[in-house]
Amino acid sequence: MHSLSSSSSSTLIPSLFSFDSSRVLSLQPWKKLNHIQTPKLVTRYRAVSVSSSSTSPPEETVSMIDFNEKDWSFLESMEVDSTEHTEKIEKIIKAGEITDSSRVLVSFSSEAFIDRLVESSPTQLLLIVHDSLFVLACVKEKYDKVKCWQGELIYVPEKWSPLDVVFLYFLPGLAFDLDDVFKILSQRCSSGARVVISHPQGREGLKLQKEFSDVVVSDLPDDSTLKNVAKKHSFEVTQFVDEQGFYLAVLKSCKQ
Repeated sequence: MHSLSSSSSSTLIPSLFSFDSSRVLSLQPWKKLNHIQTPKLVTRYRAVSVSSSSTSPPEETVSMIDFNEKDWSFLESMEVDSTEHTEKIEKIIKAGEITDSSRVLVSFSSEAFIDRLVESSPTQLLLIVHDSLFVLACVKEKYDKVKCWQGELIYVPEKWSPLDVVFLYFLPGLAFDLDDVFKILSQRCSSGARVVISHPQGREGLKLQKEFSDVVVSDLPDDSTLKNVAKKHSFEVTQFVDEQGFYLAVLKSCKQ
């Protein structure tokens, strides 16, 4: 088993990849890096460059890469270590109704949330999806059995389906319409699956986080917006809390 230390994680990207802007851009397959699975498509956050020489790189390798690693540290810095905050995380996890046979996906979460989820809720599968290799490397350092996939939520491979619980812990970080998100979730989720959208600090906290405009690209949906999207994709809203200091929405898959 490979192990990633905190010190190695911070140099992960520069040590593995380099980029020469004079070379021709080309799509290349990605390989599994230290148990972190990466997509085979180049997203809007990265570009792959290969040498113009006639010698082809080995299959399943990336020759060169320019990876724009966004800073997600504000999620950690805004999470207060308090009894109240812990109780909010507990409410979010409880809303997922996880069992030891559940297949769970978490998108854009904080370290505190993942820690509590791992400690309190044994699962058949726990998959963390994030666009940050650094964040995922830190997860793998602590929890080797947790699956990690680097990329966008709507491109998560079907191989981990069907999902029973999906936590959209920081929905405003998703650069996609809510309709696109639930379109893919309707395909990946089992009948009766629960999608939990949350924000421990609610709209009040999100207002402060909006200064990080490269990461915070959308808002928290209101009740009517959620109900319209849910109905379109065979979900129903079963719980909705929209307070200044706490946001929680639970949707259940109704597909046959």
